[in-house]
This record gives sequence, C-alpha cells and structure tokens, in this order.
Amino acid sequence: MKKKLWIILAVAGAAVALGLKWHGRESETPEFQDARVTRGDIEITIMATGVAQPQNRLEIKPPIAGRAEDILVREGESVKKGQVLAWMSSVERAALLDAARAKGPGELAHWEDLYKPTPLIAPLDGLIISRNVEPGQSVAAQDAVLVMSNRLIVKAQVDETDIGKVKPGLRARINLDAYPQENLEARVDHVAYEAKTVSNVTVYEVDVAPQRVPDFLRSGMTANVVFLAASKRDALLLPAEAVRQDDGGASVLLPNPSGKKRPISKEIQTGLTDGKKTEIVSGLSEGDTVLVRTFKMPGQAEAPQTSPFSPLGRGRAGGGGGGRAQRGR
Repeated sequence: MKKKLWIILAVAGAAVALGLKWHGRESETPEFQDARVTRGDIEITIMATGVAQPQNRLEIKPPIAGRAEDILVREGESVKKGQVLAWMSSVERAALLDAARAKGPGELAHWEDLYKPTPLIAPLDGLIISRNVEPGQSVAAQDAVLVMSNRLIVKAQVDETDIGKVKPGLRARINLDAYPQENLEARVDHVAYEAKTVSNVTVYEVDVAPQRVPDFLRSGMTANVVFLAASKRDALLLPAEAVRQDDGGASVLLPNPSGKKRPISKEIQTGLTDGKKTEIVSGLSEGDTVLVRTFKMPGQAEAPQTSPFSPLGRGRAGGGGGGRAQRGR
C-alpha cells in the first residue's frame, strides 16, 4: 500500500512539473527590437601578457683578471660599436702601478705611460643596461663588468589557440603596468617555433618590438600586449546578436512589409566579428533596419536574445572572417 502511494505521488509531481513547464513556454512572448546597420571601425584583437627584456643580452668581460681603472659609461647610456667603455689593468700592471705610486708622482707617470691599460670595447651599437663594477674594484676574467643590449623588446606569451593568427610584421600595442597611460605602437618581430607549458597551458613566446623605445622602458617591466589580428575601417556593422548563424550561413530578421507580425528572414554574408559587432559584407545597406528577437516572461522586463556566437554564448560568429578578443594566459 505504501509503495502504491509513493508511485501516485511521483506521477502527480511529474505531471505538475510538466504543466508548469508547458505553461512557462506558452507564457513566453516573442518580441523584437530594432537594430540599424551603421558604419564604423572593427578590430579583431588577441591579448597576451609579457615582460620587457633585452632582445640580445651581451656581457662585457675583461680579457684578463685585474682591476678596473675607469668605467666611462652609465646604465641607460647608448653606445656605438667600437666605443671604449672602460679601462682595465692586469694584475701585474695594477701591482706595478701601486709600487710606482709609493715612489712618487713622477715614477707613477712614467709607468702609466709605459704600461698602457687595456680597453673594453663595445662590440655593437646598443644600450648599457647594467654596470656591475666601479673604478678600483678587482675583477676576474669571468666577471661581467658591463651588460649591453642592442634593444629592449617585450616577450609575450601567446596561447596556442591564437598563435596561428600571429605573424612577423603584425601590428601590436604595448601597455606597461608601470605606465598605464602610455600605449606603444609595435610590431611582431619573431614567433618561437618551440612551445612552452606555463601553468598547464601551452604557449608560444612572441618577440614584440616597439617602433620607438621610450626612455622609461626598463628590463623586467610587465606589459599587456594587444595584437591587431584583423581590422576594417568604415565597415557596415550590426550588433552581433542581430545576426543568426546556422549550417546554412548567416541571416537576419527583417520587418514584414505587409505589416504582419511575423518577420522575414534574409540571408547575408558576414565578415569580421569581435563578439559585439559583426561586419556585413553583403545583403544589407547602411541605414537598413533589422529585428533582434527578445523574449518577455510574465512580470519580467524585455531582454535581448543572446547570440550563441557572442562571448556570452557558446561560440563566436564566423562569416567571411572572424576572431575574438582574448585573455592572456
């Protein structure tokens, strides 16, 4: 008897649930909002994070152990290939000069003229990024007296899902955490061939070279990099939620010219989309009005139907091109 009672209650509960669901569907009222085709610019971007560092880091070491007599450059100073950066004395010369100095200025001048110091020469044009030794300090042959770089770049880590869109020469913008108000125009200089795994994510290192290296850029600064994967100026645009995508292609809903409530579906060709705006390649003209489907439940305000191809949906619009703004990994 108790078992039959449970069965009856279960069936009754299921019937009530189905009734409520059907009532909810019947209560949904399809509504439409107008959207107009406008002209504007659209950009498809890829976002990544990176760190400023020397593209080529070169340590300047003495040919022999000894003492630094004079350091002629400072950190941040630009130097030319062949420029003398420092003067070094070997251990023997340093000992000889110390003995001559004890005998007087004349003896010291004699040996300084006879026994010349060894110059450290800049092997290339570049920037002094580190000065590790001061005059009078002893140095070993393996000690780096100075560190040079030919230029500073940003090494960005790009997710493997986006690396196919990043090519040498691609435009980019660099924004430094230390100077958020500054945007540096840049281009991709090199894309690594070997991947790395960072926090269980596969990434590729991309060298991004600023077109102009500002004085405030320092090695080790963190940066956000925006790669301009594609862009279109003065394009015909619609809100992304106004475009419907299916296996047959892209389409929009147009007002019925006969005045009937049921709208007319029209096929169109789309181009770029950033998840918010979609480029219209053909099928519509500037100023055309399309309908965006919304649903209003009883007692609820109207809300536009989210396109499954916008960032809030399950995918992204395709059309004749595509892309998305992405997070750095």
